[in-house]
Amino acid sequence: MIIVHGTATATEGNLGELLDASRAHVARSLTEPGCISHEVTQGVDDPNRLVFIERWQDMDALEAHFTVPASAEFGATVARLTAGAFTLEMFEAEELAGP
Repeated sequence: MIIVHGTATATEGNLGELLDASRAHVARSLTEPGCISHEVTQGVDDPNRLVFIERWQDMDALEAHFTVPASAEFGATVARLTAGAFTLEMFEAEELAGP
């Protein structure tokens, strides 16, 4: 499983548009093959900061996600609304059994 953790901090006056674009991106991503979950939340300490947590079946599914034109459009929107204040980290993970 691939876990993606991202953050995006909206510049002044852009939070509403960033939230709308993020919600649409999450809804669309959830329909893609291999998307296990995809969430966006607002930061507790900074409401202009959005946090994305995604789980993908494998790297092939995530790479296919990145080739979808709407994903590239979302990336461009995030770059515009955050003035580059965004991060993206990817992790390969294995779910562990609980106690």
